[in-house]
Amino acid sequence: MSGEPDRPSTPGAPGWAAAIAALATTEPTPRRAALFRVADAIRVVLHRMVQTSAPNDVIEAAAADVEAAADRFADHTSKSIYEGFAESANAGAPFGFFDHSPMLGRANPLAPPIELWLDGEVIRGSATFGAGYEGPPGCVHGGYVAAAFDEVLGSTQSLSGSPGMTARLTVNYRKPTPLGVPLTFEGRLEAVDGRKIYTRGELYAGDVLCAEAEGLFVSIAPGAFAALKAQRDEQQT
Repeated sequence: MSGEPDRPSTPGAPGWAAAIAALATTEPTPRRAALFRVADAIRVVLHRMVQTSAPNDVIEAAAADVEAAADRFADHTSKSIYEGFAESANAGAPFGFFDHSPMLGRANPLAPPIELWLDGEVIRGSATFGAGYEGPPGCVHGGYVAAAFDEVLGSTQSLSGSPGMTARLTVNYRKPTPLGVPLTFEGRLEAVDGRKIYTRGELYAGDVLCAEAEGLFVSIAPGAFAALKAQRDEQQT
């Protein structure tokens, strides 16, 4: 044995690829469509609010509207987004995780969101970051760039067939990442060494390389996610 990690030749997670394809081709249910509408509206409020020049009476009226909307959800039980899914949804019905992910989720107003698809052996993604993600003037905050890579490479490592959790994420920032323009991500599965899964990715604005990342993930037993969910549910109760 050489001791070198195995380099995978083909993606190993058809369930994950099918989940991504289903998201792109399945018509959302009325419930999902309504959640998307709510999240889209909150995103608009968020990005407009952080740079608003509105007078105080407009802000006060908006506050009352938002508080009223929040009150509509007050009496409804919280539900886990994980419906039998491991990280980045490697099995089962994908919509719970993908819809509510903090980076991918159409139904999560925290998400840009990032759209992902499988292109051969490469995970590709696209997103546009609005004003609420600003760090340096006109640029995406580096912490959000890192979070985006964690999600993109977290999806990429699912191609190993035995996905796990992030052990190490290294980001090299090459150029400022601009706000308000379409960005593209690429993620590749580099190697698998026992439970260790190695990934690499890039972020581009047009042809400009903005950042690169390397991610190490460690596969975990399927029951570990169930245990984490049970602990979460107990804490909420």
